[in-house]
Order: sequence, then C-alpha cells, then structure tokens
Amino acid sequence: MIKDTAMSQYVPPTLFHCVVGTWTWTAGAVAGTIAKHRATAADTTVITIPITVPSNSVALKGAYLKSIEIDYDQITHHSDSVTPLVNKVTRSANGSPPVVAAQAFTQSPDAAGSITADQHKLVLTITTPFWLLNTEYVLVELTMVHPADAATTNLLAAVANFNLAL
Repeated sequence: MIKDTAMSQYVPPTLFHCVVGTWTWTAGAVAGTIAKHRATAADTTVITIPITVPSNSVALKGAYLKSIEIDYDQITHHSDSVTPLVNKVTRSANGSPPVVAAQAFTQSPDAAGSITADQHKLVLTITTPFWLLNTEYVLVELTMVHPADAATTNLLAAVANFNLAL
C-alpha cells in the first residue's frame, strides 16, 4: 500500500459555479493567472466549489480530506459577510435523492477577517477528517453578501489537502 500524508489538489475557478451576479472570465491581477470575476454590484451570491479528490470503494483508501483553502480577492470594497459551508454529499440509488451532510470545520481567518478589501486565503480545516468513498463527493458553498457600496470579487482557486492511500 502507498500512503502519502501531504497531498494537495488544485481546483481551478473554471469549475466554480456562481449563482446571482454577473461573472466573467478574466486574467487575474497577477500575470499568468486566471480568475472568475464579479463586477461591482450589491447582491448576495452563492459559489459552489466541487472538491475533486480521489475516492475509493474500499475503506481507508483514496482521499482522507483534512482541509480546503479558497483564494479570492475583494478588490474595491469589503463584503458584508463571507460564509463557507462544507457539504459531504452521498449519492443515492436510482429514484432516491442524494443525502447532504454539513461537515464541521474551523475557519481561518475568522469571519470578520475574510471580508476586507484585500487578497484572501480562506482555510477551512475539517474538524473530523474523513475518507471519501466512491459513493460520496464534497461541495464547498461560499455565500458572499456584497453591500450597497458594492465589492468587486475575483475567485482564484481552491486547494484540497488530504492524505492519499492506494
């Protein structure tokens, strides 16, 4: 068996799903990067980020998910709030709905530190890390509330940190 306790998986912003607001693809503020860009507007938007790590049908194999990092820029103003949620989704049998279970995590920086006009790395450390079965997947939901004076946002990347056993 091969075990690696320091694996990471980049999730590009091209996989992010954004609801509400006008989002476009643009070059990032740093040369050579890409971003999902939200123009200045007052609204509440939900961004869903699929965490693409290996799963396995055998217990204690595949990915043991430990943390998720999300990189984004608040360019012109702050947000009123940035609220993450980590969901483990269990696929169901034909004709049955999937089961969504919120996962406990700690957040760094804290909620107040994630809303300023600045470049951000939001780290979500899973309280009880878990092995991902082939019947499960993980979606991070990020809700951003943009105030009346509005904020311009660039979504840059997500990175999943996990142990890998093969």
